[in-house]
Amino acid sequence: MRHHIPTEELSKQQLKSRETKERIFQAAKRILQRSSYDNLSIKNICEEAGVSNGSFYHHFKTKDDLLSYYIEDQPSINPDLLETPASPNEAKTAIIHVYLNYVQYCKELGVEFMSGYYTPKNQSLNPSIRTERPYPIVTVRTYMEKAQMAGVLPETLDLEKATTDIRMIVIGNVFEWCLRKGNADFEGNMRRSLDCYLTGLFHI
Repeated sequence: MRHHIPTEELSKQQLKSRETKERIFQAAKRILQRSSYDNLSIKNICEEAGVSNGSFYHHFKTKDDLLSYYIEDQPSINPDLLETPASPNEAKTAIIHVYLNYVQYCKELGVEFMSGYYTPKNQSLNPSIRTERPYPIVTVRTYMEKAQMAGVLPETLDLEKATTDIRMIVIGNVFEWCLRKGNADFEGNMRRSLDCYLTGLFHI
Protein backbone atom coordinates (compact mmCIF):
# COMPACT_ATOMS: atom_id res chain seq x y z
CA MET A 1 0.00 0.00 0.00
CA ARG A 2 2.92 2.30 0.49
CA HIS A 3 5.26 2.83 -2.45
CA HIS A 4 4.45 0.53 -5.33
CA ILE A 5 8.01 -0.42 -6.25
CA PRO A 6 8.52 -4.01 -7.44
CA THR A 7 10.41 -5.94 -4.77
CA GLU A 8 12.91 -7.32 -7.28
CA GLU A 9 13.99 -3.78 -8.16
CA LEU A 10 14.99 -3.02 -4.57
CA SER A 11 18.41 -3.80 -3.17
CA LYS A 12 18.79 -5.60 0.17
CA GLN A 13 19.69 -2.29 1.78
CA GLN A 14 16.58 -0.61 0.35
CA LEU A 15 14.40 -3.47 1.55
CA LYS A 16 15.91 -3.26 5.03
CA SER A 17 15.38 0.52 5.07
CA ARG A 18 11.75 0.16 4.01
CA GLU A 19 11.14 -2.53 6.64
CA THR A 20 12.69 -0.34 9.35
CA LYS A 21 10.54 2.62 8.30
CA GLU A 22 7.41 0.48 8.47
CA ARG A 23 8.44 -0.94 11.86
CA ILE A 24 8.85 2.58 13.25
CA PHE A 25 5.42 3.54 12.00
CA GLN A 26 3.74 0.43 13.39
CA ALA A 27 5.33 1.13 16.77
CA ALA A 28 3.95 4.69 16.75
CA LYS A 29 0.55 3.38 15.76
CA ARG A 30 0.48 0.88 18.65
CA ILE A 31 1.46 3.59 21.12
CA LEU A 32 -1.32 5.87 19.87
CA GLN A 33 -3.82 3.03 20.14
CA ARG A 34 -2.80 2.37 23.75
CA SER A 35 -2.29 5.95 24.84
CA SER A 36 -2.37 9.44 23.33
CA TYR A 37 -0.41 11.93 21.24
CA ASP A 38 1.02 13.49 24.41
CA ASN A 39 2.60 10.16 25.35
CA LEU A 40 4.11 9.62 21.92
CA SER A 41 7.82 10.38 21.90
CA ILE A 42 10.76 9.46 19.71
CA LYS A 43 12.24 7.61 22.70
CA ASN A 44 9.25 5.34 23.24
CA ILE A 45 8.71 4.86 19.51
CA CYS A 46 12.29 3.62 19.19
CA GLU A 47 11.93 1.36 22.24
CA GLU A 48 8.68 -0.07 20.89
CA ALA A 49 10.17 -0.61 17.44
CA GLY A 50 13.48 -1.95 18.71
CA VAL A 51 15.52 0.57 16.73
CA SER A 52 18.06 3.23 17.62
CA ASN A 53 17.38 6.97 17.70
CA GLY A 54 19.75 7.24 14.75
CA SER A 55 17.54 4.91 12.71
CA PHE A 56 14.54 7.06 13.51
CA TYR A 57 16.25 10.28 12.44
CA HIS A 58 17.52 8.61 9.28
CA HIS A 59 13.90 8.26 8.16
CA PHE A 60 12.02 11.05 9.93
CA LYS A 61 12.78 14.53 11.30
CA THR A 62 10.20 14.53 14.10
CA LYS A 63 7.30 12.44 15.36
CA ASP A 64 4.95 14.76 13.44
CA ASP A 65 6.96 14.09 10.30
CA LEU A 66 6.43 10.37 10.91
CA LEU A 67 2.67 10.76 11.27
CA SER A 68 2.45 13.05 8.25
CA TYR A 69 4.39 10.67 6.04
CA TYR A 70 1.77 8.00 6.48
CA ILE A 71 -1.09 10.42 5.95
CA GLU A 72 0.39 11.74 2.71
CA ASP A 73 1.69 8.45 1.36
CA GLN A 74 -1.72 7.22 0.28
CA PRO A 75 -2.72 4.77 -2.42
CA SER A 76 -2.42 6.60 -5.72
CA ILE A 77 -5.43 7.86 -7.66
CA ASN A 78 -5.95 6.54 -11.18
CA PRO A 79 -4.41 9.34 -13.28
CA ASP A 80 -7.13 8.87 -15.92
CA LEU A 81 -9.64 10.09 -13.35
CA LEU A 82 -7.75 13.37 -13.03
CA GLU A 83 -7.48 14.20 -16.72
CA THR A 84 -8.94 17.59 -17.68
CA PRO A 85 -12.68 17.30 -17.00
CA ALA A 86 -15.29 17.95 -19.68
CA SER A 87 -17.61 19.80 -17.29
CA PRO A 88 -17.78 21.31 -13.80
CA ASN A 89 -19.90 18.37 -12.70
CA GLU A 90 -17.22 15.95 -13.83
CA ALA A 91 -14.63 17.99 -11.89
CA LYS A 92 -16.80 17.82 -8.79
CA THR A 93 -17.16 14.05 -9.10
CA ALA A 94 -13.40 13.56 -9.46
CA ILE A 95 -12.56 15.74 -6.44
CA ILE A 96 -15.09 13.92 -4.27
CA HIS A 97 -13.57 10.62 -5.41
CA VAL A 98 -10.13 11.78 -4.27
CA TYR A 99 -11.46 12.46 -0.78
CA LEU A 100 -13.51 9.28 -0.56
CA ASN A 101 -10.22 7.53 -1.27
CA TYR A 102 -8.77 9.52 1.63
CA VAL A 103 -11.66 8.38 3.86
CA GLN A 104 -10.84 4.75 3.13
CA TYR A 105 -7.18 5.34 3.91
CA CYS A 106 -8.06 7.02 7.21
CA LYS A 107 -10.16 3.98 8.10
CA GLU A 108 -7.23 1.71 7.31
CA LEU A 109 -4.96 3.72 9.61
CA GLY A 110 -7.64 3.60 12.30
CA VAL A 111 -9.53 6.11 14.38
CA GLU A 112 -6.92 6.04 17.18
CA PHE A 113 -4.12 6.97 14.81
CA MET A 114 -6.16 9.70 13.15
CA SER A 115 -7.23 11.09 16.53
CA GLY A 116 -3.56 11.33 17.45
CA TYR A 117 -2.68 12.98 14.16
CA TYR A 118 -5.42 15.62 14.09
CA THR A 119 -4.38 17.62 17.13
CA PRO A 120 -3.38 21.32 17.31
CA LYS A 121 -0.09 20.12 18.79
CA ASN A 122 0.84 18.48 15.50
CA GLN A 123 2.62 21.35 13.78
CA SER A 124 2.91 19.45 10.51
CA LEU A 125 -0.76 20.34 10.00
CA ASN A 126 -0.07 24.06 10.22
CA PRO A 127 -0.08 25.41 6.63
CA SER A 128 1.77 28.56 7.70
CA ILE A 129 4.72 26.49 8.92
CA ARG A 130 4.89 23.72 6.37
CA THR A 131 6.79 24.38 3.16
CA GLU A 132 4.63 21.91 1.29
CA ARG A 133 0.97 21.13 1.65
CA PRO A 134 -0.09 17.53 2.22
CA TYR A 135 -1.63 15.22 -0.33
CA PRO A 136 -4.44 15.10 -1.38
CA ILE A 137 -4.93 18.88 -1.39
CA VAL A 138 -1.97 19.33 -3.75
CA THR A 139 -3.55 16.87 -6.17
CA VAL A 140 -6.89 18.66 -6.03
CA ARG A 141 -5.40 22.12 -6.46
CA THR A 142 -3.39 21.02 -9.51
CA TYR A 143 -6.48 19.40 -10.96
CA MET A 144 -8.65 22.49 -10.45
CA GLU A 145 -5.94 24.71 -11.91
CA LYS A 146 -5.82 22.53 -15.02
CA ALA A 147 -9.62 22.63 -15.34
CA GLN A 148 -9.62 26.41 -14.87
CA MET A 149 -6.99 26.91 -17.58
CA ALA A 150 -9.08 24.75 -19.93
CA GLY A 151 -12.09 27.00 -19.34
CA VAL A 152 -14.07 24.29 -17.56
CA LEU A 153 -14.08 26.05 -14.19
CA PRO A 154 -14.77 29.79 -13.71
CA GLU A 155 -11.85 32.18 -14.25
CA THR A 156 -12.95 33.98 -11.10
CA LEU A 157 -12.31 30.87 -9.00
CA ASP A 158 -9.76 31.72 -6.28
CA LEU A 159 -7.79 28.48 -5.98
CA GLU A 160 -6.08 29.45 -2.74
CA LYS A 161 -9.37 30.17 -0.99
CA ALA A 162 -11.05 27.12 -2.54
CA THR A 163 -8.35 24.70 -1.44
CA THR A 164 -8.34 26.25 2.04
CA ASP A 165 -12.11 25.75 2.28
CA ILE A 166 -11.83 22.17 1.07
CA ARG A 167 -9.06 21.44 3.56
CA MET A 168 -11.21 22.78 6.42
CA ILE A 169 -14.24 20.74 5.29
CA VAL A 170 -12.12 17.60 5.18
CA ILE A 171 -10.53 18.25 8.58
CA GLY A 172 -13.99 18.87 10.04
CA ASN A 173 -15.24 15.53 8.75
CA VAL A 174 -12.19 13.69 10.05
CA PHE A 175 -12.53 15.39 13.43
CA GLU A 176 -16.23 14.45 13.66
CA TRP A 177 -15.38 10.83 12.86
CA CYS A 178 -12.64 10.81 15.51
CA LEU A 179 -14.84 12.56 18.08
CA ARG A 180 -17.48 9.87 17.64
CA LYS A 181 -14.83 7.13 17.94
CA GLY A 182 -15.56 5.99 14.40
CA ASN A 183 -19.35 5.85 14.91
CA ALA A 184 -20.21 8.33 12.17
CA ASP A 185 -21.10 8.11 8.50
CA PHE A 186 -17.61 9.22 7.53
CA GLU A 187 -17.98 8.53 3.82
CA GLY A 188 -21.54 9.87 3.57
CA ASN A 189 -20.71 13.06 5.47
CA MET A 190 -17.60 13.70 3.38
CA ARG A 191 -19.49 13.16 0.14
CA ARG A 192 -22.44 15.34 1.16
CA SER A 193 -20.47 18.30 2.48
CA LEU A 194 -18.03 18.39 -0.45
CA ASP A 195 -20.88 17.99 -2.96
CA CYS A 196 -22.73 20.93 -1.42
CA TYR A 197 -19.64 23.16 -1.36
CA LEU A 198 -18.37 22.28 -4.84
CA THR A 199 -21.82 22.64 -6.42
CA GLY A 200 -21.90 26.26 -5.24
CA LEU A 201 -18.24 26.89 -6.00
CA PHE A 202 -18.49 25.64 -9.59
CA HIS A 203 -21.93 27.21 -10.19
CA ILE A 204 -23.45 23.87 -11.14
